[in-house]
Amino acid sequence: MTRSVFGMLLMGTLAVVLTARPGRTEELDPKYKDVVNKGLAWVAKTQHRDGHWDANGGQYPTTMTALGGMVLLMEGSTIKDGKYAENIRKAVDWFMEPGRCQRNGLIGNPNNATEAGRYMYGHGFGLLFLSQIYGEEEDAQRRKKLEGILARAVDFTGKAQTNRGGWGYVSAADGGGFDEGSVTVTQVQALRAARDAGVPVPKSIIDKAHEYLKNCTTEAGGVIYSLAQGGHAARGGERPPLTAAAIACMFSAGEYESPLAKKWLEYCKTAIPIAQAGRSGHDEYMQYYYAQAMYILGDSGYEKLFPKSNERDRLTWKKYREAMFPHLARSQNSDGSWTGGYIGPIFTTTTHLTILQLENGTLPIYQR
Repeated sequence: MTRSVFGMLLMGTLAVVLTARPGRTEELDPKYKDVVNKGLAWVAKTQHRDGHWDANGGQYPTTMTALGGMVLLMEGSTIKDGKYAENIRKAVDWFMEPGRCQRNGLIGNPNNATEAGRYMYGHGFGLLFLSQIYGEEEDAQRRKKLEGILARAVDFTGKAQTNRGGWGYVSAADGGGFDEGSVTVTQVQALRAARDAGVPVPKSIIDKAHEYLKNCTTEAGGVIYSLAQGGHAARGGERPPLTAAAIACMFSAGEYESPLAKKWLEYCKTAIPIAQAGRSGHDEYMQYYYAQAMYILGDSGYEKLFPKSNERDRLTWKKYREAMFPHLARSQNSDGSWTGGYIGPIFTTTTHLTILQLENGTLPIYQR
């Protein structure tokens, strides 16, 4: 990808640093195809009749439906063709039903008790998913409806941003100006996807978000939880999962040579050892984004960013894949799902399937 969401600042250098590659760049190792196929079959099987997925206790249907739809799209299916076309279409239909997307632009239902206190997550992931669908929709009436949903959603995202440039679990107005890193990354990546789909995204929104992530970065190179609590990035408050997410956010924006991204990479190299795959705090979330960053980095990107680095210390997609893929294969349940964490198997399964399918190269937001 060559268009930078963060202000188109580095257009001249992107081709030099990490040359853009065509969509489907690599073939998944055959020994992991069965793992992926079992996982996708489980996702399709657990979709509710009306087209949605949800987490434990019926929670977070907007987010889970977006993630479920995304991994089926990553397989190569679309809303009109492929093994999971019907499932994808049902998920889109669910989003387009009355009451799912609000007139003010919010994607989701704030009256749903499980989402009322954190509807910005669902909004961000919903915008991400529907942005991937928009270009595939051939029905003129549905396409026009999707166009309106996406345009209003981008507008809602801009209005929900805090004066510091971040986003919180709810809009700035509803949350008293609270913001934090994970929701901020969700919104920025969704805005990138919307822009890729052709929806205008005001540069000012992204510039403010960029500044927010910069201000959340400590001297050690890690990203803290929130600027709303204290107003500065104090050393010792770094969060590895948030830092990994910030790298993915910056890379998916096309800013491979950003000084911030380099700083975050150096922090994560120590904070998230890729040879030690396993359970840790928020590890599904962390690996979901760290894998995206490592995949875009590829096997030569780190060397180009840090030419004086020692070869054995370099971060590469190959090293990450060789550590993570066997771990994911071993930890898969017999029914094709993965469990772990407190959100539920649909979240864990979709995050792991995202990692395993990055090499498919089917979705622009995840491409190199």
